Amino acid sequence: MAAEKLETTAKKLGHTIKVETQGAMGIENALSQAEIDAAEVAILAADIAIEHAERFDRIRQIQVPVQAALKDPAAIFQQAQNP
Repeated sequence: MAAEKLETTAKKLGHTIKVETQGAMGIENALSQAEIDAAEVAILAADIAIEHAERFDRIRQIQVPVQAALKDPAAIFQQAQNP
């Protein structure tokens, strides 16, 4: 659900987004290192530690609880635009 909210909000705001999910089924829609490196920012919406978090070390990260992505995804994108 958080992934859908982020995708919908990104589209409304004119941003390009690719979402990787991690859960009981493991990693789905895994991002390649090239996709991560090309990103301006990584939004890590998670309530627990994510697998292979070191992949994101080279780019700016915004870490938020899943609830924030569900309640106010636009605020997350606003935060992403203001380094």
